[in-house]
Amino acid sequence: MSSLGKPHINVGTIGHTNHGKTTLTAAITAKFGTTSVADDHADNTLKDIAHIEYETKARRYRHIDWPDHAEYAKNMLSGAAQMDGAILVVSAADGLMPQTREQILVARQAGVPHIVAFLNKCDMVDDEDQLKLVESEVRDLLNSYGFPGDDMPIVKGSAQRALEGGLDKSELGERAIVRLVEALDAYIPVPVSAVDRPFLMPVEEVFSGHGGAIVTGRIERGVIQVGENIDIVGFGTKMYTTCIGVETSRRQRDQGRAGETVGILLRAVKRNEIERGYVLAMPGTIYMHTYFTAQVYMLRKEEGGRHTPFSNHHQAQFFIHMKEVTGSITLPKGMEIVMPGDNLSITVKLIKPIAIEESLRFAIREGGKTVGSGIVISILE
Repeated sequence: MSSLGKPHINVGTIGHTNHGKTTLTAAITAKFGTTSVADDHADNTLKDIAHIEYETKARRYRHIDWPDHAEYAKNMLSGAAQMDGAILVVSAADGLMPQTREQILVARQAGVPHIVAFLNKCDMVDDEDQLKLVESEVRDLLNSYGFPGDDMPIVKGSAQRALEGGLDKSELGERAIVRLVEALDAYIPVPVSAVDRPFLMPVEEVFSGHGGAIVTGRIERGVIQVGENIDIVGFGTKMYTTCIGVETSRRQRDQGRAGETVGILLRAVKRNEIERGYVLAMPGTIYMHTYFTAQVYMLRKEEGGRHTPFSNHHQAQFFIHMKEVTGSITLPKGMEIVMPGDNLSITVKLIKPIAIEESLRFAIREGGKTVGSGIVISILE
């Protein structure tokens, strides 16, 4: 199968610092990539890498590697990076470490659906019982965060050995890398296309049209056909109408699809009845809420974030569906302040209802600038 016909899968390496995430990325690329990342970075540390690509007989992978834990949390929670699956790297010589747990938690809260584990540095462990213990601990930890730890693939190997003098041909070298990528092919399913999901489009602009209001925006998911019914949801209001026209680039169309910026003509809806912050959706698929839990990352000062910490019940603007909505932040029990650069769970109470669903991403804004990003974990009210 040519590259053009292969499905694209987004994956990334997660795990504790110095457990070998970046070395493993180099080993995978050396075996399956079109160019050798190891050749481009002679010290095999790849500290500057952001994205690499490689392919198997069945698929093409886009692989993300973050040597820095804070960058990983920020990008995952903001939605800048979205993964169909992750490779959890754990050093068999060191076992589970604090960032192992933290990165699994972020993966769970950012909606990463599948994890495959790689027990690295197995060549440094002579005791078979220790390998079994680390594997058991990895499975138990993944179970505790809601992943199917008992059933997921765990591959044992040595990324460093796989890179030494070309690819080492031993079970812990090249063969381990091959087994790992075979596990990715077998265990991580091809994701459902955004086109195949229920229609959703946040409203950007509203104009008066012949027969109703014209709403413009970018379709986030699904397909809208002329003649289909639509829910209009937002700010305590829910209306039911019909799409009577779709336009893109000044051309009339029969439908609009995920990823396209379109104008949609809504039957018998007045311009003043809808505004930015509303969404158009397939009927019965999204509802209004004011109270939810979220995982957030607060930008550091040098990233453009706050210069000072904030305390419990702090008020901020939550940028949701192209609109800022004021909300109050409740901190976890026992936490008194939040510092710039923190990654934490919060509870949010908005002053008015807006269309919200689990896994929705949002920005936190103050004074017209973004100071944080987050993802909705659960709806409370």
